[in-house]
Amino acid sequence: MPPEIEFYGVLMPGLLPVFLLSFAVMVLLDLAIGRAGLYRHLWHPSLFRFALFVCLFGAAGLLLIR
Repeated sequence: MPPEIEFYGVLMPGLLPVFLLSFAVMVLLDLAIGRAGLYRHLWHPSLFRFALFVCLFGAAGLLLIR
């Protein structure tokens, strides 16, 4: 993975696309979980959302390192 990505002359961190993709997947999963009513079974929904994002971002980042 490159440490930096050039986008129209602007240097961005290499993990920024992974971050944005992970965030988009997390939002879609959050909507699905919310519509299914599963958040009422959780002790702390905000903590679950954060943990879900961390897991998605970490897994995507680890897949790109290989």
